[in-house]
Amino acid sequence: MSTLYLLHKPYRMLSQFTDREDGDRGPRATLADVIGVPGIYPAGRLDHDSEGLLLLSDDGELIHRISHPRHKQPKTYRVQVEGTPGEDALQALRAGVELGDGMTLPAKVRRLAESGLPERDPPLDPRRHPVTTWLELTISEGRNRQVRRMTAHVGHPTLRLVRVAIGPWRLDGLAPGEWRRETCTPLR
Repeated sequence: MSTLYLLHKPYRMLSQFTDREDGDRGPRATLADVIGVPGIYPAGRLDHDSEGLLLLSDDGELIHRISHPRHKQPKTYRVQVEGTPGEDALQALRAGVELGDGMTLPAKVRRLAESGLPERDPPLDPRRHPVTTWLELTISEGRNRQVRRMTAHVGHPTLRLVRVAIGPWRLDGLAPGEWRRETCTPLR
């Protein structure tokens, strides 16, 4: 049995415990600001401007099995995109799209009436983005900024990205900055 920590990484927080680049505005928020468990490391990452589920553990083998592309843990995201994607755009995502680093695997995608997520702080400016649509997108790859590049490719740039699931683990019930501990059996 291994211990796994499920964290809701807030917007504008690094997916690491230290900030090696003290920028013009001072130090950025890190995982150390919200989870003080010693000896744990994230299984993968989320960009500074992305939010949602981040898994952490002190079990190196578990981290590897969760994050290594060979194991293809599906990752599900709620994505707020600019505009209203038509069926052609959604079908392109379902078939896979050609990015600069090759063709993506097909994604599962569906339109959502609402996100079911808490408002982001700061929220999107409705004057800059008057028409947006929420999608739920599941991929089984982990290319750099893949979801953002896929939605941009079909003409609907991502404005907000929240990972809600990795494999069997879900974000359910966690507010930004909150975490919970789970015991899990090793992955096969």
